[in-house]
Amino acid sequence: MAEKKIPYKIYLEENELPKKWYNVRADMKNKPAPLLNPGTLEPMKAEELEGVFCSELVAQELDNDNAYIDIPQEIVDFYKMYRPSPLVRAYCLEEKLGTPAKIYYKFEGNNTSGSHKLNSAIAQAYYAKKQGLKGVTTETGAGQWGTALSMACSYFDLDLKVFMVKVSYEQKPFRREVMRTYGASVTPSPSMETDIGKKINAEHPGTTGSLGCAISEAVEVAVKNPGYRYVLGSVLNQVLLHQSVIGLETKAALDKYNIKPDMIIGCAGGGSNLGGLIAPFMGEKLRGEADYDIIAVEPASCPSFTRGVYAYDFADTGMVCPLAKMYTLGSDFIPSANHAGGLRYHGMSPVLSQLYDDGLMRAVSVEQTKVFEAAEQFARVEGILPAPESSHAIRVAIDEALKCKETGEEKTIVFGLTGTGYFDMVAYEKFHDGKMDDYIPTDEELAEYRTHLPKVD
Repeated sequence: MAEKKIPYKIYLEENELPKKWYNVRADMKNKPAPLLNPGTLEPMKAEELEGVFCSELVAQELDNDNAYIDIPQEIVDFYKMYRPSPLVRAYCLEEKLGTPAKIYYKFEGNNTSGSHKLNSAIAQAYYAKKQGLKGVTTETGAGQWGTALSMACSYFDLDLKVFMVKVSYEQKPFRREVMRTYGASVTPSPSMETDIGKKINAEHPGTTGSLGCAISEAVEVAVKNPGYRYVLGSVLNQVLLHQSVIGLETKAALDKYNIKPDMIIGCAGGGSNLGGLIAPFMGEKLRGEADYDIIAVEPASCPSFTRGVYAYDFADTGMVCPLAKMYTLGSDFIPSANHAGGLRYHGMSPVLSQLYDDGLMRAVSVEQTKVFEAAEQFARVEGILPAPESSHAIRVAIDEALKCKETGEEKTIVFGLTGTGYFDMVAYEKFHDGKMDDYIPTDEELAEYRTHLPKVD
């Protein structure tokens, strides 16, 4: 009975909101490989990156040494509108599964954008405004990042141009309209508005697009328009830094009740949610203070970790961005039109890629129909309709809890519930109507994409 003293929702007080971001790179023995200039194959210098990104964000991107970086007060004040977010004990799910495992989830959907993306969006908009820029450009897949950034840019009175992956633009019109409500212009990608978009459309007629395509278009527009910079919602070091507020809050909430997780699970597309959730726990692991089983969950249709290669590759399909060393399927890989739009990126964060390559975390891939089965099961017992991306973590959390049922182990599982799925009802409809498939790329297809990787010694 004493176990029930742990509340369903563990909230931190407002004064317990993190005042510093945690930079896991400072504790990494093997630092993530530097971004390379695609022309010279030399590490990118700050002045080169500042032509695309905001200056302060470039400094954060290149900082491998400072473990903690102050969060500006303006950003802390904005965070207070929706943070700290709750850590929830999934009592109902545990009971339904009949598992001895204890399951917790960090819920990041308690804001209008519906996801964790606002944590970095407000930071990037703040630095753009501080630099005196007119506006920013970006890409978005499922739309959570575009929605979050439109809110942040509206708050700081910045112009925003969004290139939204075409399949998501068509499947999720209401997400698009939220962005427009906050003042953003939204263009389906690949478009005919950029040179790169025209080239991609010519080479891949009728393509449904990819995050790599949308990134290329957004960068082109940023570079060609004075007073604009490009911002990215995942993958980059700076984004994982901002998202560390998720993990810092999670750890503080667990520490309140002397709870030590055995397993930490997060969905993985580019890496922002996963990197943020695991940050302080991975820091303990790197410093030899504790050990955790950390699991990245990705779609079987876009399996960067589980079937990709660790190599330098372009961050975008148009091959205009710097080269990043990461687990990648190839920058011209365009995944099937699955419904986890935020997980359709061909590569993975260089930070997470290095940690994975060092054996400090593991990865699994899951099929789409199994993901939606888990999403529906979770919604029926926990009362939250989860986003398809988040549901990848739910799938594996359930699987691990059922393993505990078989073995009798009382493991403590923590997973990230990155956001809500109320704009994803077309996907749920296809699942319910039996029209959802589980396309998985063949070895031959992936091998062909790998032949296009840049040659880097």
